[in-house]
Amino acid sequence: MNLLKLRRRPEPVVIMSERDRRLVWRIAALLLDYPGTENLELAGQLGAAASELPSEVRIPLKRFLAHLVVTPALELTQHYVETFDMRRRASLHLTYYAYGDTRKRGMALLRFKQAYRQAGVELGDHELPDHLGVVLEFAATVDPVGGERLLGEHLPVIELLRLSLSDSGSPYADILAAVAGTLPPLTTPDRRRIAELAAQGPPEEEVGLEPFAMDPLSSTGAEARR
Repeated sequence: MNLLKLRRRPEPVVIMSERDRRLVWRIAALLLDYPGTENLELAGQLGAAASELPSEVRIPLKRFLAHLVVTPALELTQHYVETFDMRRRASLHLTYYAYGDTRKRGMALLRFKQAYRQAGVELGDHELPDHLGVVLEFAATVDPVGGERLLGEHLPVIELLRLSLSDSGSPYADILAAVAGTLPPLTTPDRRRIAELAAQGPPEEEVGLEPFAMDPLSSTGAEARR
């Protein structure tokens, strides 16, 4: 009798090849970065790459890219700042929603940093390791298994971010929808966690605390994200 059973990897919402999943993660990572000139110039290449993907993820990505092409650059940058820098409920940092700028968040960030180090990656001092764009880039280009694990562990936050962006009418909701398609379906515990996080909102900053004084972020490498 075989008492040891191999734990099967959960299937993503949209069945696709590993290559396609990594392509979605790479495109999403670039599109979630600040829309500077360099990123905007990549829109055509990203659109061509997205054309190869399954319709469930291709359509939302192409829709966002179409928005990127027709919207003035100044309007894009203003919307990005207003959406991700000014709204606490739309933070791209995966630990922020649960911990805010508290000491507990510093410990949560170590989980990301350790995963990157195990894969031989060090981030720059200017870059927080839980930024969704950073995690997606890591999953797409360095360690798809470790990156997927980090994304899966924070699936409730990713879904909450998608809902927040959708509620506010932000085109960025399409990117989150594409990312969600590459991950396993939400479970009942995930939905409970989403309800809890939505009800409590991000915690307030602890007065007088320097949340990253323990230096959970010192690293080398990727480009700065706002």
